[in-house]
Amino acid sequence: MAFHPSLQTRRRLASGIVLLVCFLVAAVAFAQEPYPKFDVFTGYQYINPGGSAPNPNFPPDAPVGQSLPSLNKGAVANFTYNFTRIVGLSAEYGNSFGGTSGDGSLFTDMGILSVGPRFMYRFEGGDFFNEDMISWNRLTGPYNLKPNNGIGALVGGGLEVNVYKHLAVRAAEVDYLWTRHNYSDVVDSSFPSLRRTSLNGVRAASGLDWRFGYPPVAVPAAACSVQPTEVMQGEPITATANATGFNPKHTLNYTWSGTGGKVTGSGNTASIDTTGVAGGQYTVSSNVTDPKAKNAGATCNATFTVKEPPKNPPTMSCSASPSSVQAGTPVTVSCTCTSPDNVPVSVANYTTTGGTISGNGTSATLNTSGLPSGTVTVGATCTDSRGLTNQASTGVTVENPPPPPPPASKLSDCDFTNMSAKRVNKPWRVDNECKGKLDDVAKNLQQNADNKLVIVGNSGPDEKRPNLAAERAVNAKAYLTSGEAKLGIDPSRISCRTGSAGTPTDEFWIVPAGSSFPSDGTQPVDENAVQPVPDHPKPGAKKKKAAPAQQ
Repeated sequence: MAFHPSLQTRRRLASGIVLLVCFLVAAVAFAQEPYPKFDVFTGYQYINPGGSAPNPNFPPDAPVGQSLPSLNKGAVANFTYNFTRIVGLSAEYGNSFGGTSGDGSLFTDMGILSVGPRFMYRFEGGDFFNEDMISWNRLTGPYNLKPNNGIGALVGGGLEVNVYKHLAVRAAEVDYLWTRHNYSDVVDSSFPSLRRTSLNGVRAASGLDWRFGYPPVAVPAAACSVQPTEVMQGEPITATANATGFNPKHTLNYTWSGTGGKVTGSGNTASIDTTGVAGGQYTVSSNVTDPKAKNAGATCNATFTVKEPPKNPPTMSCSASPSSVQAGTPVTVSCTCTSPDNVPVSVANYTTTGGTISGNGTSATLNTSGLPSGTVTVGATCTDSRGLTNQASTGVTVENPPPPPPPASKLSDCDFTNMSAKRVNKPWRVDNECKGKLDDVAKNLQQNADNKLVIVGNSGPDEKRPNLAAERAVNAKAYLTSGEAKLGIDPSRISCRTGSAGTPTDEFWIVPAGSSFPSDGTQPVDENAVQPVPDHPKPGAKKKKAAPAQQ
């Protein structure tokens, strides 16, 4: 028949599960220390079932219920896997049997298969443990009663004495044993207490616990460090020793020493006084020991450097104002000097590669009179109170102004008197004599590519033709740029103007590069309005009306 646990039984099982979950959650945060990954226990167990079982041969031959006898012959084996130093999961099987009657009628056998958490509280000399397991129980007897299976619980704990690392003796273990059995197929409803009987018994055990899977044994070690690693003479240093591989429950002793400076230690830190220590490299050492463990010690070293007060030369820079001058202009030279070691400094010994220099201290004056164009270097020396020196220099650019360009000059001129005669009546025309002069003008322009030409056209007081002076200038330009002589002068190099000389002439002025034409008394010609006059107009062409003269 199916087994139906009572409400009280279900509550007990639920309470056990909640307790198991709480312990597992708490164990996750527990400090980890060396412990075996698993252990195997084998030993003797004694069981007092603590209850009764039905007698199938009830009256008149025997009583209806029979108290179960103590089972003093038994053995037990347990395997536990340890998740942490405290929490483990156990699986166990034990079997005990016994009886009080010589004919074996009360012979009883109980086998228990259980699983559940174990909590081990470990100490150096011995360990206490607690286990809370759910069990499957198989009960046989008495009176040759056929085997009956039931669900139960096994809750208790005990003490183990450590022999050495891998072996402990379980001196005592006492557990509460509860199980529920259903005998409804043997006992009728007249005896309800025997149809479903509960056992509230005791289990005791002892034996050997073998332990395996320890992590590798940590070797005691120490590492020393100093901060800072390099100091100036007189500055303090802090030394620290970091010990590993020792028993974390023991208080360690630290002994400090050093090859330089005064070392004062307190626990795993020490201070080093470097006052009066000569410059160089030194070592600080720490010896770490565990007074509760034999041969548990480690030594570490760290090096540090002490530097004597610095002797740095001064730093210096010079500048000139202005840095570029015309020869003859004075220049102010300024020099600054500082000591990285904050000692007094002074500036002196000014030198120059050109001109004369006067002054001392942080400022001097350079006289550039008579210097040619080029760069003059001015320098000075800075000296500190310990005699350490440094030098700096700066450059001054001296310029001499170039000579002025030659002034504009009149190269030649043309006379248009012959062209104004009545027999010719072409007062604007450039005749052969004038062309010869223009050829000389073109030669000058060709030989001097930077020269420019200004043509100033004039007219006499009796000449009434409008724009005649402008036409004479424009016609001369046309001969130079595109006339029959093919002189090919760039038109942009030639300017046309009208003058006030009062004569029938063209004046040809050469203007060198950088110079300017003395334009007083002249006016520019609008060459868009005044065009060259052809000597032989095309037949039928309308005579162009002359524009007003530009005076």
